[in-house]
Amino acid sequence: MQLIVGRIGRAHGIKGDVTVEVRTDEPELRLGPGAVLMTDPSSAGPLTVASGKVHSGRLLLRFEGVNDRNGAEALRGTMLIAEIDPEDTPEDPDEYYDHQLVGLDVVLSDGTLVGELTEVLHLPYQDLLTVVRPDGTEVLVPFVSEIVPEIDLEAQRAVITPPPGLIDAAQAVVASSRDEEPEAADEKSGEADA
Repeated sequence: MQLIVGRIGRAHGIKGDVTVEVRTDEPELRLGPGAVLMTDPSSAGPLTVASGKVHSGRLLLRFEGVNDRNGAEALRGTMLIAEIDPEDTPEDPDEYYDHQLVGLDVVLSDGTLVGELTEVLHLPYQDLLTVVRPDGTEVLVPFVSEIVPEIDLEAQRAVITPPPGLIDAAQAVVASSRDEEPEAADEKSGEADA
């Protein structure tokens, strides 16, 4: 099974280092020295990690055979893909690989089907779950324990407790009506009648 673990960004310096947008919770395992990674586009690789370090909060990697800035710039935008055993699971029981989550039924706590989990988006601020509803529309669900309290791989489902408006626009509370106090609203209607 293949897992996207990073995306190559800009060249850094003149010796072939590149910045990498990490898309794995285990960068030390998937992007460590000696790791051999497939690439998309495939014309860029496979690439073997020669060295890595964190500089100013960014992961910098150097690949074997890429020894200058021009070679590093040519890799910009390339996706890094690791081969993993489908039976592998993260050490932390509250962590999951994307392939474990894709295909799960997404249900509310009362069992109501919301849709199918089709993708996990790894964004800098948090992960999002892409859920395709039965009518074909998509909804993005923040992958945080308050909203996704339960992942049951055995039952092939993810239980969510979404805040109002996340799943159904009809549940949304209109901000202006929430901000007005009931008495103030009554006074306004009384003034209009006078």
